[in-house]
Amino acid sequence: MYLLKCEGISKSFKSLHVLDDINLTVNPGDCLYIHGKNGCGKSTLFKIICDILQADQGQIVKSEDLSIGALIENPGFIEEESLHYNLAFLADLKNHYDEQRIRELCALFQLDYDNRSPMKSYSVGMRQKAGIIQAVMENQNCILFDEPTRGLDKEAIEQFEHLINDLIEKGCCVIIASHDYLPNVHYTKTYLLESGKLMAE
Repeated sequence: MYLLKCEGISKSFKSLHVLDDINLTVNPGDCLYIHGKNGCGKSTLFKIICDILQADQGQIVKSEDLSIGALIENPGFIEEESLHYNLAFLADLKNHYDEQRIRELCALFQLDYDNRSPMKSYSVGMRQKAGIIQAVMENQNCILFDEPTRGLDKEAIEQFEHLINDLIEKGCCVIIASHDYLPNVHYTKTYLLESGKLMAE
């Protein structure tokens, strides 16, 4: 039983063909790794899956129970507000605010959920941790991570790897698009995105 299918997805920006007939089926428990050069289309594919961009051709087929969480490019926040405010605000949008879950995730990544400092004062690594947390805090069953280890130190990367493996064991599907291959993540498939083509390795 699939959660998500990309069927013949193509996307161009003017004369630049970024995605060319992308086909991908994602099942519960899958952990997919997609790599490729800068500008190869990883973020574009994620944005199409999340309905941020529209494909020129093809379609995204989603199961009825699909719930997507995503960290795409640099995470954006309400800069004058605290971590607590931002995460609670995002979770409340779908009425999925689970304070215990959010506190556990903040503790995992050594962020203080009760710190009232505004997000604009957070470092790149702290912002990245907050972005990871918002992608998984509502118990979404399909998680998209675009360069998730940007700005993270070694300890945070290890915690991230642990989180991914835990999500997979619970039957979530995870797609990681990154330059960095995380050796401790239990990938089920790896792909190269090059010249608009997605190729299994």
